[in-house]
Amino acid sequence: MTTRIVELLAGIVALLASFDALAPWFLRRAFRAPRMVEKGTPARFHLPYRELSIATEGGKRLFAWYIPAPQFISAPLPVPAIAVIHGWGGNAELMLPFAPVLHRAGYSLLFFDARNHGKSDADGFSSMPKFAEDLEHAIDWLEARPDVAPGQVAILGHSLGAAAALLVASRRPVAGVVSIGAFAHPAMVMRRLMTAHHIPYWPVGRWVLKTVERQIGVRFADIAPIATIQRIKYPVLLVHGADDAQVPVADARAIYAQRKSERVQLWVLPKSGHNSIHKIEDYGAQLVAFLQGVFG
Repeated sequence: MTTRIVELLAGIVALLASFDALAPWFLRRAFRAPRMVEKGTPARFHLPYRELSIATEGGKRLFAWYIPAPQFISAPLPVPAIAVIHGWGGNAELMLPFAPVLHRAGYSLLFFDARNHGKSDADGFSSMPKFAEDLEHAIDWLEARPDVAPGQVAILGHSLGAAAALLVASRRPVAGVVSIGAFAHPAMVMRRLMTAHHIPYWPVGRWVLKTVERQIGVRFADIAPIATIQRIKYPVLLVHGADDAQVPVADARAIYAQRKSERVQLWVLPKSGHNSIHKIEDYGAQLVAFLQGVFG
């Protein structure tokens, strides 16, 4: 009997080991973002722009558009700038509705594709840390420009890009953060996904989360927005659609509840879903007012 138990345990260990050995392949398949390539450009909004290729981790390149501030074209004085990052499966073009409003306000803008998205290079599977790495390289690119005022780079992200923006702001100086539709914790996302597909979170979802943690080398408890918001010292604007069916507004309230700074604001947009970025006309003036406060 003892021998059979030992054999059974050995079999379980071997099965788990085989799962772990297949983990990189599994993650590349399961977390492969749909690639949507840009079809338009900022010219659609009658904006001047430059197409760029920005270096990121592992020798990979990021596709980007740089839209200089209107006053820089006539008088080259350093101005504040904003790095804009899309969400999972998105691209720079989907974030362009922000461009006219922010450009008119006098800011230089950088829109870019994260790795595995749009026209940027492929690089394994996508994750919040990778989004954050790409965002940091975008910020570095802006900070090195002579037409960007020192210490005056803010970041704006949507969904996974918003979570990445909060992660970046928790570990380096930024002028401010606009987070749109961020989830509170990856475990909550996984639980909702498992429930929607009638898959038990235990043990499947739990195994997936732990496997992802091992692959990316960080604990979700350390990088989840409900954790990073506690470490941010800079102005933060949390924007969320009241009717968001993909990431419930309760996630935004959970992030807001964990704030340690009085410089964090929460806006809940009525009659708006997850892609509330397309309703920029509903809150553009308030967004500009927030940024004016950020840039002083």
